[in-house]
Amino acid sequence: MSAADRLAPMAEVLAALAAGQCVVVLEDDSAEATGCVLVAAERATEADVNFMAAEARGLVCMAITEARRALLQLPPMAAGQRQRERERYTVSIEAASGVSTGISAADRALTLRVAAAPRARPHDLVQPGHVFPVVAQPDGVLRRAGFAEACSDLPRLAGRVAAGAYALVLDDDGELMRGPALLDFAQRHGLPAVSVSALIHHRLLTEGALRRTRTTELATPFGRFTVHAYHDAPVDALHLALVLGHPDPHTPVLTRVQAVEMQRDVLAFGMPAPPAWNLERSLERIGAEGCGVLVLLDERESPQQRLDRLAAPAAAAPAPAFAQRALGVGAQILRDVGAHKLRLLSHPVPYRAVTGFDLEVTEFVPPG
Repeated sequence: MSAADRLAPMAEVLAALAAGQCVVVLEDDSAEATGCVLVAAERATEADVNFMAAEARGLVCMAITEARRALLQLPPMAAGQRQRERERYTVSIEAASGVSTGISAADRALTLRVAAAPRARPHDLVQPGHVFPVVAQPDGVLRRAGFAEACSDLPRLAGRVAAGAYALVLDDDGELMRGPALLDFAQRHGLPAVSVSALIHHRLLTEGALRRTRTTELATPFGRFTVHAYHDAPVDALHLALVLGHPDPHTPVLTRVQAVEMQRDVLAFGMPAPPAWNLERSLERIGAEGCGVLVLLDERESPQQRLDRLAAPAAAAPAPAFAQRALGVGAQILRDVGAHKLRLLSHPVPYRAVTGFDLEVTEFVPPG
């Protein structure tokens, strides 16, 4: 039986969460996937937290939305931290009343329920504490295929507050448990298991996160591209897809997904070194191929990010982090224009939950 066959139907997972039961969430159905135990935070009990501490063994965290972070007035864990692609931790929290040391399973369960209460307010909590909130990206797993996003999306889809208590699952050696061992863990404890990729697929089938607002033609030095504009309602952004030719869903197509970056795409125009797939080179390569897709994501660089890139030596400049962004907005756009099998203009990078978008990377094409 394959890993995918051992995952529970989404309806079963959502019913369990609605009833206040724990589930296991895996990154995907691969042998290397890590996972966590999740329960809706508003239904968290002493037994749930004790199970996470004793059996899952990871840090007990609380996935929350940006709206709840603002409601509770929780600042970042470290002032000025830059965690664009990492989990966004806030200061740790404790219920303001009804707890003793705060570390017991009962105390942490109470803190989770207080923080997830519909009428929760800042004065209901104190800092620091023994529960660690993590802020999910807007629009959840459709933007970032992370545990914080999945663990806020799933309770919401189950009809609960969009907040989940979760802990990563570790093995006997203290390492992250992976793949088949995670599914064995779920079966041993009688917990339904779901993958982030299955959650992405479920949301794509039942929701519309992006809306194509306009299509026009654009003449470039490298060919005449069709340009599709997409409105991203959760963050009020406008993304573009430049399409040359007619991508076939069954044929690998040359593809580039990126946000515009000043140093790479503006200041580096015409510069021969170091080799990088910037905007100009990508369009030129797609033009030479005669068919391809370039997706431009409206993810604006902060002033500090621009300064950091300018200050870094060219060889040390960080590569564009395609994986996280493309698994969200970029992947939806690629599906919409008919690109399912990708020859990706990129250095090889790892992917998480890419199958949830019905995408397959058949080849990485590094800059040369």
